[in-house]
Amino acid sequence: MTPARRTRRPARAAGALAVATTLLALGACAAPQPPAGTTTPGPPQSPPQSPPQSPSTSAAPTPSAEAAPTQLLLATQAERDTLAVVDPAVRRGSAVVDEITVGTAPWDVAVDEGSRRAFVSTAEGVAVVDLDTRERTDLFAYEHATTRLAYGEYRRGGLGLAVSPDGERVHVAVSTGDAAFLETLDADTGEAVSSVPVGLRPFDVLVGDDGDEVYTVDHDGFTVTVVDPERERARAIEVAPFGREGGLASFEKPHYAVLDDDGDLLLPYQGRALARVDPGTGDVTTTDLTADSHQHGVARADDGTLVIAGNGPFGNAGSGPSIEVVGPDGADVVLPTDRRHETVTVWRGPDGEAYGVLAGGYTQQEAWDGATVVPLAAALDGADESYEITIPGRPQAVVPFEEDRP
Repeated sequence: MTPARRTRRPARAAGALAVATTLLALGACAAPQPPAGTTTPGPPQSPPQSPPQSPSTSAAPTPSAEAAPTQLLLATQAERDTLAVVDPAVRRGSAVVDEITVGTAPWDVAVDEGSRRAFVSTAEGVAVVDLDTRERTDLFAYEHATTRLAYGEYRRGGLGLAVSPDGERVHVAVSTGDAAFLETLDADTGEAVSSVPVGLRPFDVLVGDDGDEVYTVDHDGFTVTVVDPERERARAIEVAPFGREGGLASFEKPHYAVLDDDGDLLLPYQGRALARVDPGTGDVTTTDLTADSHQHGVARADDGTLVIAGNGPFGNAGSGPSIEVVGPDGADVVLPTDRRHETVTVWRGPDGEAYGVLAGGYTQQEAWDGATVVPLAAALDGADESYEITIPGRPQAVVPFEEDRP
């Protein structure tokens, strides 16, 4: 890999990002919705794989004297019907240590550590997984269910998903093809609590710290929708720092978000702007990013460090794929990479250090069966000590969970 780029991000007010948009014709992420009724009879063939990179020579994580609880990952295998249990410390062969059948084309996954359960949004419904037995125990039906089961970015069914802080509610964004809804379900019975219309193709769902508000990131709507599930109320906030020119064909649309300590949502755009959305006031401000790469997933470590997946020169972004790491002090490091990634999470390694994990289940082109693991402290020091792990089945979303070992 080429050397990392290190910069600091000067603040920039909202509205100062008047940049001409250059649209590209390729890329499923920005393509219009396919005709209604389009289905795929079964899992598609795996896309061509990029040439494998040389194995990393960096040392494997070393357990500390006071070992933290073992943390593994759950990864939805979007090209299959399974949820993978992944050990990111495994670098030879597949890092998958178990697979759990959950349902057709799983998209997102969320963990409730209190009940030791995971919830997975599939095309069929919300799968409930017992993390101790590693079995699916239930499948909650959607209120807006589809009989046209398919695979791929445009398939109908569940997309973004989140669990309430008390573990009593599951919030899942459901796409019908020409509309989308945030459905709130009882986490024990699957009974529908509410259903509220939101923006088109809500890739991501987040819950406020108090659990009263839920946020959907509406990819094709250029919006974040703030939902009060109990009162079935919603209001949309436009988040389009580069405008909406091009409509469905635009690349400057929202994908994923994280919440900061103030309860604001942070959304990366094109490696050029980090949008901060105040869900209470609807105010949107921006600060600079430096990767200049079409960005999707973002994750936030406990200390505030951000990890962002960049996928190359699309729209008004001109640089190649990268991993952008932004420290809590504003230090901004860009690690060029040969891979494209979809979502990001933060994993605590056996050495107690924080690692960004970027899933390779890219929803556009050049998907690959794996993930990139990045030591965050090293990255902020300007060192690229990242390595790759193998996760078959086109991993779409990854989240950490504590393994319950005696």
